[in-house]
Amino acid sequence: MKKKRPSLRDIAEVLNVSTTTVSFVLNGKGEEKKISKQLIERVENYLKEIDYKPNLIARSLRTGNSHIIVFMVEDVSNHFFSKVGRVIEDISYKHDYRVLFCSTENDAKRTREHIEIFKERQVDGFIIVPPPGIKEEVENLKNNGLPVVLFDRKIEGLDIDSVLLNNYEGARQTTQHLIDQGFKKIAFITIDLDQNQMHDRLKGYRQTVKEEGLEEYILTLPYDTDRVAESRKKIKDFIAAHPELDSVFFATNYLSQSGLKTLHQIDSNLVSNLGIISFDDSYFFEMYAPTISAYAQPIELMGRELMRIMFDRIKQKGEASKHQEVSLDGELIIRESSLKKYTRL
Repeated sequence: MKKKRPSLRDIAEVLNVSTTTVSFVLNGKGEEKKISKQLIERVENYLKEIDYKPNLIARSLRTGNSHIIVFMVEDVSNHFFSKVGRVIEDISYKHDYRVLFCSTENDAKRTREHIEIFKERQVDGFIIVPPPGIKEEVENLKNNGLPVVLFDRKIEGLDIDSVLLNNYEGARQTTQHLIDQGFKKIAFITIDLDQNQMHDRLKGYRQTVKEEGLEEYILTLPYDTDRVAESRKKIKDFIAAHPELDSVFFATNYLSQSGLKTLHQIDSNLVSNLGIISFDDSYFFEMYAPTISAYAQPIELMGRELMRIMFDRIKQKGEASKHQEVSLDGELIIRESSLKKYTRL
């Protein structure tokens, strides 16, 4: 027969304290309520001893907090988003919060459905990588006092907390590195997404080659993952049409991985003969020969900033205050693929 779960009263009687004291310690408010550190430790040790698990639904009703945060990205399997998600999860766990992960596939309808479902489940906050077309839904969350932090991209015309990368400067730095290595015919391969971070990366590339008096070579591929074969054919046709190219700058890490496979299919020596660099790093890049250079986003710092803002908003419980827009710089990681001496041109 399953052992009955002890109540707060049962625990209080064993420890000879009030149920209120046990409740405050359970909810992390012991110090705030001036409970001695020794008593807090005694209660916590006993809870561990009996392996007590609080009733989360009851606690949510009692405190008004579910201790659940949603991390909503376009694809949770993407290396970049999964790494940031892990940082968020670790920080949340230390603060007695849990994280729900979901993919939107960059689809507004799917994102709206996710938002509605999690609102009904009374989650404490949303971290959202927003696709186009959800401005109204995000604004409603904010107006209803729900903490929302946008990540990776912002929504034009909406004053709301966000943690972003300085994509423009990152693309400029990356393009300039190729130029400094002696590359002059630099292709920029990107995806067809109407998002500010992708626009900024393109602008950074364009401005840098313009300032250096170089020619632009731009290929835009469809975002739809069902059209991989079409994208690879476009890359093959693009390379064939521009035999003068000496280097390629891929706008995302998943685009880089697909593009590298395509270059290898065209000519097994092509990856070695061209200068190659990626916006966004990946652990796969150190396994290639040559190893692949990349502009790495500050994953740990991004995760910490997202959670700092989120916990600030949760503590404020809907109080109006100026939104925070954090813009971070990444790091150019130079490996073999972008160094002229490693190419055979």
